[in-house]
Amino acid sequence: MAEELMRAIFQISLGEVPGFYQPCIESVGRYAQRVGAKHIVLTEPRLRIAPLKNCRSENALRLSYLPIYEKQNAFNLLHDFEQVAVIDADIYVRDSAPDLFDQSQAPFAGVLERDLPCTPQHTTKLQKHSQGQFGNLRDVDWDWNAHGAGFYNMGMMLLHHSLLEWLDGQTPTEFLRRPEFERFINGEGHWRWSTDQTLLNWWLRSADIPHEALDWRFNALYGAVKPERIKEAYFVHFFLAAKMPQQGREIPDLIRGFM
Repeated sequence: MAEELMRAIFQISLGEVPGFYQPCIESVGRYAQRVGAKHIVLTEPRLRIAPLKNCRSENALRLSYLPIYEKQNAFNLLHDFEQVAVIDADIYVRDSAPDLFDQSQAPFAGVLERDLPCTPQHTTKLQKHSQGQFGNLRDVDWDWNAHGAGFYNMGMMLLHHSLLEWLDGQTPTEFLRRPEFERFINGEGHWRWSTDQTLLNWWLRSADIPHEALDWRFNALYGAVKPERIKEAYFVHFFLAAKMPQQGREIPDLIRGFM
C-alpha cells in the first residue's frame, strides 16, 4: 500500500445543500492536506438506498433515496486505505485540530454522544433519544448510564481497514440490504426519523466489533455542548443548523470566531 494512500477523509454533499457546507468542507480539505490524507467528496449518489417498505415521511424521500446511506460508500475505500475518516459536511475543523488518525487503530472509533459536556436540555433530549432508538434493541448491551445509551454520533467515524473482516466481502449495497437492517432503513416505529446512526451502532455491538471512544472534541455538537466549552472543540458539528435562529445562515460568522 503506497505511503500516500494510507489515509483518506470521505464526505458527501448531495443535492441542494446549505451555503455553510462550503466553508466546512474547505476546512476539512485543509485539514486533510495537513495530516497527509486524501480528501474525497462525493457529489453524486452511487447507492441510492431506499426503503423496501417505506414507513418514513414523504419528505424523507424527496430525492427518491435516503442520502445519509451514501456515507457507506466509505467501506469501499477500506480496500485502498489503511484508515478512512468519514466526516459530515456540516462539520467545521479548526486549523489547530490534532491528527485524528493518530487517535486509534481500532476497527471503528468515534465519539460517544453522552461523553459531550452537554447542556441540561441536551442531556434530557439524549435520555429520550436513547430510549426511543435503542430501548427496544435488547439483544445487545448498550452500557446504559444516567445520560442514556452508549451510542456513537456517526457524524464523524474513524474506520480502520481491519473492519473489512466484519463486512464479509460485501459491497456497501449488499451490506445495507442485510435483512437485519431492513427495519432501520424502512423507518419502522421509533426509527421513522433514524439515520445510519442507529443501524451502525447496533451493528457494532451485535457483531462484537472492537470499537473505541475518542475525545468528545473530535465531534462537538454545536448547541448541545455547553457554550463555555465549545471553543475547546477540534471539530465543530453544526448538526441542527435548520433550527438555529437564522436557519444556519449565521454559521459562516460563527466559523470566523473559531478560526
